[in-house]
Amino acid sequence: MKVLLINGSPRREGCTYTALKEVAGALEAQGIDTEIFHIGTDPVRGCTACGGCFKAGKCVFDDDICNELAAKCAEADGIVVGSPVYFAGPNGALLALLDRLFYSQSRKLWHKPAAAVVSCRRGGASAAFDRLNKYFTINRMPVVSSQYWNAVHGRTPEEVRKDREGLQIMRTLGNNMAWLLKSIRDGKAPLPTVEPPQFTNFADGK
Repeated sequence: MKVLLINGSPRREGCTYTALKEVAGALEAQGIDTEIFHIGTDPVRGCTACGGCFKAGKCVFDDDICNELAAKCAEADGIVVGSPVYFAGPNGALLALLDRLFYSQSRKLWHKPAAAVVSCRRGGASAAFDRLNKYFTINRMPVVSSQYWNAVHGRTPEEVRKDREGLQIMRTLGNNMAWLLKSIRDGKAPLPTVEPPQFTNFADGK
């Protein structure tokens, strides 16, 4: 089994990476393979709601990392999305990427356990954490929890490494993710039945 950890920071080995590395270490100690995917600093376009992905089976804009990331997510058994906190929210480039990923590939992500991790200097962590979890809870994905909200604090990786509680939260998250993945594998229960979608725009059902 494998968990893909998405580093949504422009910094390859900054604070977000430090948090994800702690999660990955706990997963690997439980026999789960991991990969940390860095979104980098190249431009990422937002979703234009063109609907082309419904015909193409992928995002029609193939000039950035969206489809590469989609392929990795499809192969993974679990997903962890990490982001720095900017103005009490996740990195904008990451959100643009996730919008397109979940719009074009939602079915391939159904029922995969997922979790969000955020890194902040001081404040805004809960708002950013909540924003990332919205992607999972709209897409039938079991959300893996820890012993507290999944955040580390510090302006530099060295400061994050001093956040003993934050690092413990990351390890607990990794252990809980490993437990859930093994429980799903060993339980061998069939996936839930998916009803045809009902789209109701107004309270009267019209």
